[in-house]
Amino acid sequence: MKFIKILLLILLVPFFALIIIFWRNDLSLDYLKSKYANEESEFMPINGIQVHFRDQGLPTDSLPLVLIHGTAASLHTWEPWVAELKATKRIITFDLPANGLTGPNANHDYSQKAYVDFLDSLLIKLKINRCILGGNSLGGSVSWNYAIEHPEKIKKLILIDAGGYPLNSTSVPIAFKLAKVPILNNLLEKITPRSMVESSVKNVYFDPTKVSNVLIDRYYELTLREGNRKAFKERLASSKNTASKNNTSQIIKTIKVPTLVLWGDQDQLIPIASAYKFHEDLPNDTLVILKNLGHVPMEEDPKASIIAVKEFIEKIY
Repeated sequence: MKFIKILLLILLVPFFALIIIFWRNDLSLDYLKSKYANEESEFMPINGIQVHFRDQGLPTDSLPLVLIHGTAASLHTWEPWVAELKATKRIITFDLPANGLTGPNANHDYSQKAYVDFLDSLLIKLKINRCILGGNSLGGSVSWNYAIEHPEKIKKLILIDAGGYPLNSTSVPIAFKLAKVPILNNLLEKITPRSMVESSVKNVYFDPTKVSNVLIDRYYELTLREGNRKAFKERLASSKNTASKNNTSQIIKTIKVPTLVLWGDQDQLIPIASAYKFHEDLPNDTLVILKNLGHVPMEEDPKASIIAVKEFIEKIY
């Protein structure tokens, strides 16, 4: 009995020490706004939440470019592209529910349908009847699902390392792994080491030396926005892909709008095989593979990744 008590003590002491060291309270929205909102930032009520968005570039553009980020990211991931395009395009970016300054969904629904409905509400509020729609990872999955539900509203589609097909990841960020482990995922709502976020961001880059401290701080602090950690866990729990490859292919084959499939050849989260599947199933697409880039090419190398986007936008179909 004494031995068991000593063993428990040995196990519990480092456990509680870790809790004390890595416990992180939520950061206030006011603080985060002061740091990560700017003069272009606006907030608009949609379905019970205040959505952070930016409407930038050429206001007279009749066919705006709408860009959707991936899981645990924010509209900031698109800012380098916005800088390159804003002289000739109107660009809409926003923080999806469960992410960035927007924060958690009031109804805790993070299904694909909920995101498609959310996007439609946002476009209606912004009075955008037709657009070029693009997205990365989760944002790519939302984009092609939206194109299926509302084909009349989409002129062109841009899929950047997009989700959709059953995953065969060769490497998954540690935060994604832990968020799916019972009990541990509850601890993540309060125990969030900055090093875990750093590791997760570097995991989706091909060249981790491009991951700056400023970038890590942004991802980390926006993760600590009130409600985001719980929402992150809930979103991953709702994202289990039960569709078969054949079912996904059949659905994607119904997309008729011109599509650019843009992929980092070193993506380990959604490997390049998915790019070729999109290319095979989409009847009207252009496939561009970006050398030596990972899962977020628009962030890792904005100049290289935007070349094909500019050509695609300007091309007349």
